[in-house]
Amino acid sequence: MGMARRFSGGKLVVASHNPGKLREIVELLAPFGIEVVSAGALGLPEPAETETSFIGNARLKAVAAATASGLPALADDSGLEVMALGRDPGIYSARWAGPGKDFGSAMARVLNLLKDQKGRRARFVSALALAWPDGHCDEFEGDVWGDIVDAPKGAHGFGYDPIFRPDGYNVTFGEMDPAIKHAISHRAVAFRLFVAGCIQN
Repeated sequence: MGMARRFSGGKLVVASHNPGKLREIVELLAPFGIEVVSAGALGLPEPAETETSFIGNARLKAVAAATASGLPALADDSGLEVMALGRDPGIYSARWAGPGKDFGSAMARVLNLLKDQKGRRARFVSALALAWPDGHCDEFEGDVWGDIVDAPKGAHGFGYDPIFRPDGYNVTFGEMDPAIKHAISHRAVAFRLFVAGCIQN
């Protein structure tokens, strides 16, 4: 992979149209004094996620935003992989929630499919891509393992957080203090790699 290109300040486009994800990324970037502008605020279209991997979709979104805006762009593609479901919903995690982003029904679908399964092991995956207007792109991936609980618990976080209990904790991401989730989540792991590669010397 070689050395990642350093981001040394100025504006960074966050290529996400998901408000929950955008909020998390802005909070993670806050300590570095980086000026963040969202793809939505710039009126950039949301590209179709046609790749077959988290990294592929993150790269596609970052490159599209960097090309359209002329600024470096950071994109995240993330999702929940449930082992007993053949790693579904995986890259289709958002699509399972439908156009109305109804994660209540998406979680119900996961729990319903797991009814007859023995295992409840799962992992959240986050892939980050930082793309530049000249086409250069650096990629980072993090994950966190845990189990799917029997019913959604907690109102924090977003997406599938209420049914995912990370290893070593007795609460779901949905019940967890956001500061604790930020310290251990899949996005936090990928983010630390990104910061080490692109922001800090």
